[in-house]
Amino acid sequence: MARFLFIFLKYLALFALIYLKVRSNLWKSDFNLPLNINSEHFLMYTNVLLNFLILTLGLNLLKIGAVSLYRRRQNLPADKPDNVMVGIQNIYIILVTVVVLVAALSFFGIDMKSLFTGLTIVAAAIAILTKDYIANIISGISISFSDEISIGDYVKIAEHKGKVMDISISRIALLNDDDDTIFIPNNTVFTSNIINYTKKGIRKVSIEFEMNLAFLDTIEELENDLIECLSDHHGSIEEGSFELKIVEIKKDSLDLKFQYTLKSINRELERDIRRKTVRRVVNHIGTK
Repeated sequence: MARFLFIFLKYLALFALIYLKVRSNLWKSDFNLPLNINSEHFLMYTNVLLNFLILTLGLNLLKIGAVSLYRRRQNLPADKPDNVMVGIQNIYIILVTVVVLVAALSFFGIDMKSLFTGLTIVAAAIAILTKDYIANIISGISISFSDEISIGDYVKIAEHKGKVMDISISRIALLNDDDDTIFIPNNTVFTSNIINYTKKGIRKVSIEFEMNLAFLDTIEELENDLIECLSDHHGSIEEGSFELKIVEIKKDSLDLKFQYTLKSINRELERDIRRKTVRRVVNHIGTK
């Protein structure tokens, strides 16, 4: 209820600002000011301020309306984020930034057309210097409106793996298996190889490790030991999917890969199983 009241007050404020804007144009011919104030400058500043407030408030209401309409059509709860809503938010930030810059320049009486005409070379130099940031913004908008990555997906981007927590205007936040938050620039995400485990429904899990031959009797014994340590989770793992593979044979050790297939995608369960497996490997070594 409070949210709808707040939006209603925003609409009232917008209509009031538009009314003042219209009245200020009518007052130009007969507006009386104190003798020590330049009426022309006062009206110019008033006009710039009203334009700024109307545009920013209008953009804010437009963003709220677009997000609400999208939520209603997709039947999304109020507390669930979505890529499209992130994209709308990013576009809103860009537009508000442009409005603020234009308003600031106009407030000092700078003609925008003359400014951009005279600063073409400078603008080109600025674009070159900020090309990475601009590329991040463009990539962020593209990612936001695509369905390749969504907030909440478990992904691998380059060498980083984790859950997508946020997609901002310039970077993506990943929460990895160690509960560390990793921020990756959108341009890096856009040009990297991405594996989306959630979208592709990948349920096969691999745990790689190296073991010295001195601590290993037989592969079968180690495989049975690892399977036994996960007995509490057998109900969540496909029957017969356990397998201990030899990846590479070295002089004094083996590179091994322990694999299993979950019945359904569950990253919390996967982390728990991975932790138990790694600890069992360490314990296995310690008993030798």
